[in-house]
Amino acid sequence: MMRTGITAGLLFVLAHFAMLIGVTAPEKFYFDEVHYVPAARQMLEPVMREPMLNPMHPPLAKQFIALSIHSLGDGPLGWRYPAVLFGSLAVVAVYLCGLALFAAQSPAIAASLVAFFNQMLFVQSRIAMLDIFALAFGLFAIAAFMHGFRRERPHLWFALAGIGFGLSVGCKWSGLFALAVCIAIVAVIRLMQSWRTHFADAGPEDWYRPDLWPGFKAWHFAVCFVLVPAVVYLATFIPLYGLAVSDILQAQRRIFSDNTTSAIAGHTYMSSWPSWPFLVRPVWYLFDKIDEDHIAAVVFLGNPLILWPALIAVAICLRDWIVTRRVDAFLILAFYFGPYLAWALLPRTLGFIYYYLPAATTASLALVYALKRGGMPGWVLWAYVAIGFAGFAAMLPISAAFIGTSMATFSRLMIFQNWI
Repeated sequence: MMRTGITAGLLFVLAHFAMLIGVTAPEKFYFDEVHYVPAARQMLEPVMREPMLNPMHPPLAKQFIALSIHSLGDGPLGWRYPAVLFGSLAVVAVYLCGLALFAAQSPAIAASLVAFFNQMLFVQSRIAMLDIFALAFGLFAIAAFMHGFRRERPHLWFALAGIGFGLSVGCKWSGLFALAVCIAIVAVIRLMQSWRTHFADAGPEDWYRPDLWPGFKAWHFAVCFVLVPAVVYLATFIPLYGLAVSDILQAQRRIFSDNTTSAIAGHTYMSSWPSWPFLVRPVWYLFDKIDEDHIAAVVFLGNPLILWPALIAVAICLRDWIVTRRVDAFLILAFYFGPYLAWALLPRTLGFIYYYLPAATTASLALVYALKRGGMPGWVLWAYVAIGFAGFAAMLPISAAFIGTSMATFSRLMIFQNWI
């Protein structure tokens, strides 16, 4: 336990330091900061004026931004520091997921580093948007669920997962996707148990066992995955509305309406969900000309040296789940495909590759799983981590605005025309 705490602390400090460097550049709003920072500022007013800004998302992440503005000032550091903090926590959460899956320090640390070098997490941790908050809470909830999955009494772990999911949804409704995955997993397992299903060649690493969670009753399920998340989620509205139930319910109707209405207007960087794993269309958060030959740029693309091989790793997990029924492969697949394919079910036509962030982060676990299976030497995993770092370093000129880059470097990094 002490070793886990020390490692988690070190990962947090290192990630926090790396993400904080140059975070105040640019010193103006960029991309969707124009929506969320004014909404956070509004929360600091003595009396909330109407109309409420950015009512289409829950308030928790914006409350964190508002608290930072109040503490650190209404400037770039105040706007973006909460994202740095929660991005660092997300790295720790991936480490905890790795511990739950692999029961070893080395692959868990490797998974957290691969997630950091993915580039998506780094970029999203340096901008005042909501996604990194939902991701961090969701990853901690997933880690708790994974830790509880193989235990005879998972009650506490599942309740902790419920708290995490409630907080994640309180930042952005996309946090519901991973919660739905947990509900589906538990419901399917309980259904199979009610049918007295068993595997002829059952083993301890099977994702399903007839004796799984013998003391976990239906009311435990309802408390952990319905009541606790709902209470935690609704509590995030109390700072805005107090205990005015009608106002809180009206806020839910407004969020539902805004997030289920099919968007008609297009966007320069919009993309459809089937294209996200292939990095077909990035989102340029910032593109400012410094002079005739230099630019300051921030692109949300993802590290091709990580996310393209991750597709092979996901296929390996799928093969192992089907052929050998491995529980670790099953959990990785569930939390990769669940938050990703959920976007295919929504009526919205306006999509962006940063919606792929939760699945892309889970993909780091798939990569580590694939690289440690079959008795593969440990150095192979760490050699791949080094390759991931090389890709991350090569992309830094278009990942951090304070670095800046030349047009020649920009042209080299933009391998495909549709990346521009």
